[in-house]
Amino acid sequence: MNDRKEIERQFEIIKRNTVDVIEEEELKKKLERSLSTGKPLRVKYGIDPTSPDIHIGHMVVIRKLREFQNLGHKVFFLIGDFTARIGDPTGRNETRPILSREEIKKNLTNYVEQVSRVLDVHKAEFVYNGNWLSILSIEEFIKIASCFTVAQILERDDFSARYKSGKAIYFHEFMYPLFQGYDSVVLESDIEIGATEQKFNLLAGRALQEFFGQEKQVVITMPILVGTDGKLKMSKTYKNHIPVSTTPDDMFGKIMSIPDTLMQSYASLLTDIDMKSFQRLVKESPRKAKAHLARNIVSQFFGEQEAEKAEDTFDRVFKEKQLPEEIPIIEIEEKKLGGKKANIVDILFVAGLVGSKSEAKRMIQQNAVKIDGHTMSDINAEIEINGKIVKVGKRKFAKITIV
Repeated sequence: MNDRKEIERQFEIIKRNTVDVIEEEELKKKLERSLSTGKPLRVKYGIDPTSPDIHIGHMVVIRKLREFQNLGHKVFFLIGDFTARIGDPTGRNETRPILSREEIKKNLTNYVEQVSRVLDVHKAEFVYNGNWLSILSIEEFIKIASCFTVAQILERDDFSARYKSGKAIYFHEFMYPLFQGYDSVVLESDIEIGATEQKFNLLAGRALQEFFGQEKQVVITMPILVGTDGKLKMSKTYKNHIPVSTTPDDMFGKIMSIPDTLMQSYASLLTDIDMKSFQRLVKESPRKAKAHLARNIVSQFFGEQEAEKAEDTFDRVFKEKQLPEEIPIIEIEEKKLGGKKANIVDILFVAGLVGSKSEAKRMIQQNAVKIDGHTMSDINAEIEINGKIVKVGKRKFAKITIV
């Protein structure tokens, strides 16, 4: 394959499923130089370990990083151990809490394990921006800050909305895009990739690289995955996310719950399924298409065998209306319920089947709670729960034992 064809091949793979490539011609020139010199492109992706868990929406970008790895380029996985202590203001209508070093370290351990299910972490280089940002001099910071005006920063949608509504914007939040941009200078990145909402921060890297006399990085933005509700972006905040750290059964079931309108975007962004064949299957049988999609996604995180088991469980529970083969047993101390007989709301909460008593009431009022197959509709019901099987929602089962 000659260089020109290889450049076009890599360009098409890189561009696939992206929202922005800024700028396309710059990317082709970088690919051309990489092929002629044999030097891989330096691809930067930064994360702030502000949470211990990630969801499959994060995998849209992670899968693109894996494509770069497959093309022979070098992925720099930048851990924002310094910037995580500030908190990225992107998409926020309030100031993020400042995390401790211990919280960041714990979150990072979980994050890397989850990402490793898609990305080859052994081929990625993990770098920490605390190594250079923590020793940045005041003089150097002033130099960095001189690249941007306050008006430019305030033009950001999140800052603009907060400013107009009278919500506080703290000065340290202004620093965030500057620090993220400076990371690109230190790493001399050729490409930086992130979700569309990160566009301002990614462009800051281009501006600072130019200011420091470097060749500007190409900015690549990826679409944001819509959550299981079919309306809002996937987020733990909106309770429409599919965690990576969940079980195969739960992941399979949640994918089966997405609206049919999301199937093609999930298939395109989260799998290597042939889209023409998948589109035909969607037309022929949306149910089969969604099961094929769910099986493919689950297998990426848990393997094909676990994906097949999850599909069998789903079919048995939802199509054949049977109980799953394995139901977790939850032990509750009798004194925590105040006796053998207790209020249904208290039982659900103490058992950990709901996050709060208000959620328990809501689930009961929605007829989403069953005890031994009988729907519960009275939030004031007093029942004996020992030895009984509780079902909350469509996928959560537990057998309660009083000790």
